[in-house]
Amino acid sequence: MKKTLSTTAVTLLLAGLAACSSNSGSGASDQQSTTGKAGASATPTASKPLDASNAFTQISGKVASAKLSGTVTAANDPNHLLGRPGQYTSKITFDDTRIPASEVSGTDKGDIERGGAIEAFATAADARSRAKYIAAVTKSMSALAEYDYVHGTVLVRVSHYLTPAQAAAYKAAIGKLS
Repeated sequence: MKKTLSTTAVTLLLAGLAACSSNSGSGASDQQSTTGKAGASATPTASKPLDASNAFTQISGKVASAKLSGTVTAANDPNHLLGRPGQYTSKITFDDTRIPASEVSGTDKGDIERGGAIEAFATAADARSRAKYIAAVTKSMSALAEYDYVHGTVLVRVSHYLTPAQAAAYKAAIGKLS
């Protein structure tokens, strides 16, 4: 039953994310959300936006349990958002070795539940807009809750199977992105 619920929940989330992607470009500050809670994070000092692979390299240097699991391309993007106006310009997925395999049995490689994903955008407003959209979609579905951290043009999405303290390591790592 847990496997069926998880698969159904993931399917609903992916359908919702693909069908109703937000592109409002609000001026809200950078945010963290688990169940709609907001918090601030630092603004990057780099002059050019980070791509998802570079951001992962920096983050995984600080969070040793993060292991690259895939690079999203236009051909394999389950959300069909890569390169679309206002959407991510690059995306990677990662596993976190602290998540027990029994918790994520039945999920597919690249699913957020296994660890997370990093999405990079052309503008910080696009990254914030995507984070707000995901928070709105997952707010009423606790099985789909995740930790989302925005830092400039980068959105780091982290599995809800990690404890708040474990997820905080990602928040600390993105605060040091350059």
